[in-house]
Amino acid sequence: MKAVSYESKHKMAVGSHPKPELKSATDALLRVTTSGICGSDLHMYDGRTGLDKGTVVGHEIMGIIEEVGEGVSSIRPGDRVVLPFNIACGSCFNCHQGNTHACLTMNPESAGAAYGYAGMGPYQGGQAEYVLVPFADFNCLKLPGKEGDEWEDDFLLLSDVFPTGYHAAELANVKPGKTVAIFGAGPVGLLAAHSAMLKGASEVYVVDSIPERLQKAEEFGAIPVDVNDGDPVDQIFALRKKNRPIQESRRPGEEKMAGVDCVIDAVGYQARDDNAPSQEKPMQVLENCLRLVNPTGHVGIIGVYLAPDPGAKDKESKQGVFSFPVAKLFDKALTVGSGQAPVKRYNEYLRDLIVNGRAKPSKIVSHHISIDAAPEAYDKFDKRIDGYTKVLIRFGESKKSKASAA
Repeated sequence: MKAVSYESKHKMAVGSHPKPELKSATDALLRVTTSGICGSDLHMYDGRTGLDKGTVVGHEIMGIIEEVGEGVSSIRPGDRVVLPFNIACGSCFNCHQGNTHACLTMNPESAGAAYGYAGMGPYQGGQAEYVLVPFADFNCLKLPGKEGDEWEDDFLLLSDVFPTGYHAAELANVKPGKTVAIFGAGPVGLLAAHSAMLKGASEVYVVDSIPERLQKAEEFGAIPVDVNDGDPVDQIFALRKKNRPIQESRRPGEEKMAGVDCVIDAVGYQARDDNAPSQEKPMQVLENCLRLVNPTGHVGIIGVYLAPDPGAKDKESKQGVFSFPVAKLFDKALTVGSGQAPVKRYNEYLRDLIVNGRAKPSKIVSHHISIDAAPEAYDKFDKRIDGYTKVLIRFGESKKSKASAA
C-alpha cells in the first residue's frame, strides 16, 4: 500500500509499505478514504521530536471497515467510521473515567497512545491506504452517509481537531455569555472559536498573523486580531473599551475586568516572539494569556508542549523547561487546564451537531490533495504559504484544491 513516512527533518516521502493484517480478535482493518495533515504533525516534520526514519505518520483517519476480528461485535465490514486519534483499550482505570487520552495500557512508554506519532506507541499512522484499528468496538465511531459525500470533510475532523477545539473551550471554562480570546488561528484555534460560539460565548477574539486564517475566524463569527498591527493584548483591550454598552454597564472598580474571562493557547511551544516574529519564544502566548485574562479567569492550554525537543536552542528548553510567571497566575487566582483532548468524550455529540446542521467544522479546510502530493503539502503547510490552513488527503481520487491545483 501507499503511505506517507517521515524520512528526516523537512522531508516526508510517499512509498510502498506492507498492508497491515489483523493481529487480534478485537482488531479491524480500515480502508482509509480521507486522512488529514495536522498542525502537530509539523513538530515531527520540523525535527522537533525523536521520530524514527520510515515511520508512517498521520493520526486523523476515517474510512470504510474492510475486515474485522472474530471478537468484534458492533462494527461490520462496510461500516463507515472515524477513528479518535487517541488509541484506547476502553477498560483501564483512565478509560473508565472517560480519560481515553491517557489510556494506561496501549503505550509502553507512557499514558496515552496515538496513530503515527512520536512517543505515542508502536502504531502505524493513517496517512496510508489502510490502517489497523485496535479494540475496534471501542475506537470506531460509526457514521451515516456514504464515502465522499457532503459530510466527508466534517466527519474527518472528528478524529482530532474538532473535538480538540471543543476540549480547549472546556479547559477554558467557556460558558454562555463569557468573553474568550484564542491565540492561534490554525485548525485547532479556529475550531476552538467555532466551539466557543456553539457554547454561547458573547465575544470571541482570535489572534494570528496570517490573513487567510483570520478571515476564516471571522467566518465563524469571531473578531480577528492581527499581530502585525501591534501588541495583540493591547488591541483586545482597545476593542473591548469601544464596546459602549459593556462599558456603560460597569460599576466602580470593574475597570479591572477590561480583559476576557477565558483565554486559550492554541499555539504551543513553537510560539513566535511578538516583537521579532522570525524568532521562537516558547512562553510568548502564555505570557499574553496571563496579561489578558481577567482576575479569577480561566486558561486553556491546548497548544502542544513536548519534551524531549531535540530542535530547541538550550538545554532546559530541550527538556520542556521554561520560565513562567507563576506569581501572576497566583495573584489573579486563575484556573488552568491543559493536555490532549479525550476525543471519545465529545465525538459522538459533535457528529450529531454536524448531521443536524448546527456545526460545520469543514469551513477550515483549504486543500484536498492526493497522497502523492503530501510531501509538497507538508512544506507549504509548514511555511504557512498559498493559503494552506487545513489539508486533507483523499484516497482513490485526485481532487483539486478549493483555491488552486493541489
